[in-house]
Amino acid sequence: MEISRIDRINDPCTPSSTPAACCDVVTVPARQGLEAVDILRRATAEAVGPVLHDGGGTLGFLVPPGTAAAWDMPGSTCTGTDGRGLTLAPEPPVEGSDWLLPPGEADLATDPAVLREALGEAARMIKAADSCR
Repeated sequence: MEISRIDRINDPCTPSSTPAACCDVVTVPARQGLEAVDILRRATAEAVGPVLHDGGGTLGFLVPPGTAAAWDMPGSTCTGTDGRGLTLAPEPPVEGSDWLLPPGEADLATDPAVLREALGEAARMIKAADSCR
């Protein structure tokens, strides 16, 4: 399996004029991630934090630091930052990526429990849609 550019985030971004916020990153296949974003935004706009798109097949949800230690959702990975954190800045932190939901338009981070539920629902929706073909 190829490691996406979002998975390679190891160092903070250049600090912005806004206060720094450190986050871990949950990466998922883009199709499942886009469904999860829709689910989260339908529930409440505040439920989803910034989301990165790597320009390919992966989305990255910013979650609170320390989430990686207990993340166990099949089909996704959570990259810990080991205290180095991902600083939220207007510019995407990885070359070739872009913000699907940029900082400032979303909460600081997505609640991991809420994200886990949305990803599970998204996976079930995709499975159901694919079985109808």
